[in-house]
Amino acid sequence: MISMRRIAHLDMDAFYASVELLYYPELIGKVVVIGGRNIDKPRQLSDGSWHYARLGDYVGRGVVTTASYEARALGVFSAMGLMKAAQYAPDAYLLPANFNAYRHYSRLFKQAVARISDRIENRGIDEIYIDLSHLDQDSAQLASLLQQAVFNATGLTCSIGISPNKLLSKIASDLHKPNGVCILDESDVSRVIWPLEVSKVNGIGPKSQRKLADLDIHTVGDIAAADPAVLQQHFGLSYAQWLKEAAQGIDSRPVVLSSEPKSISRERTFSRDLHVGRDRNELSRMLQAICEQLEQDLRHKGYRAQTIGIKLRFDDFSILTRDITVDAPVVAAAELIHYARQNLRRTQIRHRKLRLIGVRAAKLMAEADCEAMDSQPVQLALGDFL
Repeated sequence: MISMRRIAHLDMDAFYASVELLYYPELIGKVVVIGGRNIDKPRQLSDGSWHYARLGDYVGRGVVTTASYEARALGVFSAMGLMKAAQYAPDAYLLPANFNAYRHYSRLFKQAVARISDRIENRGIDEIYIDLSHLDQDSAQLASLLQQAVFNATGLTCSIGISPNKLLSKIASDLHKPNGVCILDESDVSRVIWPLEVSKVNGIGPKSQRKLADLDIHTVGDIAAADPAVLQQHFGLSYAQWLKEAAQGIDSRPVVLSSEPKSISRERTFSRDLHVGRDRNELSRMLQAICEQLEQDLRHKGYRAQTIGIKLRFDDFSILTRDITVDAPVVAAAELIHYARQNLRRTQIRHRKLRLIGVRAAKLMAEADCEAMDSQPVQLALGDFL
């Protein structure tokens, strides 16, 4: 029996890049990359034309925040180092991120959706789940209404997946990007979902993908056909059960109408144990990369943090944590690094070996609530690891 639930996943198309193209429409259809630090803003020349920074000229440790679909076709994706991305698209136009604009357009599209259904689960700056179960129109009509409402409010396109649950809708919204609609029910799972790579299922991360590949499991259909005992042996009972249910398109999670994260964290496990003293430079680079990723996570979700913590796992698998609460909430990577290092200085670990390091942002405050607290960014030197 087919479920009566109708859940939509709405995902804005290349959101940051699309917002930038509203300001610089002459770049529509071009290879555009957003991200990095200290990027020159576009400037208008005396002849009326515009000058833009180019990706191939970038030097630094910045990462890609997002890229246009034209850039993605060349192999440039979010979280990739900009200098690596330049190897794929040296002539790409490079723009600095404008998070104030992204938050503005995020509010606009969510307000537009709420006029059709206010049963919304906020999943970040550019995606939401919407419960449509109570509405009379059919799914195709609702998808069209939602896309038109978003476009009218923002001038931007979105892709929508509609199905009986969040798992299938999340997958569906990605199948016909950009400006696509995909409507599924349980009867479509074997035909549409099973041929997909396992990476298309939200919740199967890179580590699980590698373990599945080692078992010669590459598609969702392979998971559906796998021996449950083999999955349990390699993944444990709980995750193995979830894998089998996901492969069948089963997901009973409700749309959560208020979803505020308590904390956001990033961590890295090393390929070899690193000595705090001898490998200080490598650890320092990793700490910087973690904090840059954490800044992107915070900005993506629209938060700043008042508590910054660290997590260390040593070669004997023991774990140490420290945290510090600051007066003014922070979001910039330089500030996150500064307070992470303050935590590290409170430890006695110079002669120990590490397997993992992580940074956690907690006591989160919505960006909109921080506007009154804004001041000039603190200029903090990166310094040494300890």
